Amino acid sequence: MNKIQSASDLYQWREQIRSRQNLEDGVVYVCGGTGCQALGCQKVKEAFEKELAKLKRGRKIVLKSTGCPGLCEKGPLVTLHPQDLFYQKVKPEDVPRIVAETILQGKVIEDLLLEDPADRRKILSSREVPFYRPQMRLLLGNNEFIDPTRIGDYVAMGGYQALAETLLRMKPEEVISEIKASGLRGRGGAGYPTGQKWENCRRAAGEPKYIVCNCDEGDPGAFMDRSLLEGNPHSILEGMLIGAYAIGASRGFIYVRHEYPLALQHAEIAISQAREAGLLGKNILGTGLEFDVETAQGGGAFVCGESTALIASIEGRTGEPWSKQIHTVAQGLWGKPTNINNVETWANVPLILQKGSQWFSTLGTDGSKGTKIFSLVGKVKNTGLVEVPMGTTLREIIYDIGGGPQDGKRIKAVQTGGPSGGCIPASLFHLPVDYESLSQAGSMMGSGGMIVMDEGTCMVDVAKYFVHFLEEESCGKCLPCREGLRRMGQILDGISEGKGDSETLPLLEELAAVVADASLCGLGKTAPNPVLSALRYFREEFEEHLVHQRCPAGVCHSLVRYSISPEACTGCGACQKICPAGAIKGEKEEPHHIEAELCTKCGSCMEVCPTRAVLVC
Repeated sequence: MNKIQSASDLYQWREQIRSRQNLEDGVVYVCGGTGCQALGCQKVKEAFEKELAKLKRGRKIVLKSTGCPGLCEKGPLVTLHPQDLFYQKVKPEDVPRIVAETILQGKVIEDLLLEDPADRRKILSSREVPFYRPQMRLLLGNNEFIDPTRIGDYVAMGGYQALAETLLRMKPEEVISEIKASGLRGRGGAGYPTGQKWENCRRAAGEPKYIVCNCDEGDPGAFMDRSLLEGNPHSILEGMLIGAYAIGASRGFIYVRHEYPLALQHAEIAISQAREAGLLGKNILGTGLEFDVETAQGGGAFVCGESTALIASIEGRTGEPWSKQIHTVAQGLWGKPTNINNVETWANVPLILQKGSQWFSTLGTDGSKGTKIFSLVGKVKNTGLVEVPMGTTLREIIYDIGGGPQDGKRIKAVQTGGPSGGCIPASLFHLPVDYESLSQAGSMMGSGGMIVMDEGTCMVDVAKYFVHFLEEESCGKCLPCREGLRRMGQILDGISEGKGDSETLPLLEELAAVVADASLCGLGKTAPNPVLSALRYFREEFEEHLVHQRCPAGVCHSLVRYSISPEACTGCGACQKICPAGAIKGEKEEPHHIEAELCTKCGSCMEVCPTRAVLVC
């Protein structure tokens, strides 16, 4: 690879790559995201390598492993071009017939196509997939067609063009003005105006200046930033380069938690390739810009998503936050001005500079511009990554894109914003998803986690889970968070066992208010949100536990009893085999029963029963 020394060199390189691509007879794109890897995409890729190697010489079919396109529920995913075919749930044994029938003969394999649940119609192209149709996939759209380990794929699709035009045509102050005019707000959770943060960092005294990409993302069920960094790392690097030029930074870090090995690997490959191409280092594109990036690996502490704890971690110290009387844009890494934005924020920057702030500001709502990526998980038919314009309602996301409830159960609530967010009831699903609306409802945008819950979910159990999660993840530096969360967890444990009185809920609310008001950092200040929102909208469930010693959802073990319906039981023995306590008795092909004194209420019998004969009382 030759060094790219100017914008014209970049243009010529892009045209060379495109001309080579035009000589290809076809491309097989296999999703290589973490979700599809868990479903066996690597074996699918290896099967394609084996079958494509058998083709006659002169036939150039290219195989590419891509990032996550979002529809994780249906993986492994395979897209074929120029046929424009989208196959789902592909297995290694399907590959020989895909090559023999589709690639060589142009035939469509019906059983690998996705079916539209509305009219049972077979879907040929990914553009027609109901899950994708309502979305606006500005950031995720390229994941489907880019091999994240090949810089050429990104360059061929116009990558680094926004950087070149910015360096040639705009002054740093003009770049910041453009970002401010776009209305871009930080996608990491707080929603602080990105352009304002950049301006504060540029004006701050001290050299050198640093910029950081935060890919710590520790929210349960959230994987937006990981998938972006895995699937299109050069878009993040390009955003950081533009930010470095605007702010005056000479060094950057991509902070990745250690649970994201693929994201870390792809980030390091992208950095190495960009450096080799002359897009990182000294005199970038012949403009005199000097900037380089390295990765920093976090230990997996949730609190390190907070900016000051993150900085401490990069510096090699214990990941503990400190008081923000002086912000990190003034004193961050090694006491120097430091600008921190998360992965999705940086990925938006090239788009804004390429298409203009006016275009970006037309997307979304008055106070929340652009699109937002959510990880939609929980009790919905279609789980995965969703990218929609800000202002899209919760109902549209959960029902139109997510496909609605599983197993016919009524959807009860959605939890947004991760452990620091809140639970929003179905009665408020008309709310637009933006920073202000979610905050007013007692929740928050957060980084984009969205967990859907149905009537089989106990809200006491949900509140208890998130409080215990944050209790474990608290760094313990300040007393309100350390001791307050522990005591809140103890109270919620008691409620889940039906223990408490008329003072229990007021005490829990009072304690939550103290934790939120007196904690040092954002973890403690937002930790009570799941509890307070659950009490706000589902107080009757808490009262059922306390007053009637009853869990309406049948989840809290101390308040339920398992039994087997003799009419529905076929005596298959599945429950008897899995019961860890030997509490299930009965002869083969005869109705079984549960001995209550032996039952540990683990629920395993219910999970394996093929006839749903196990009942929760």
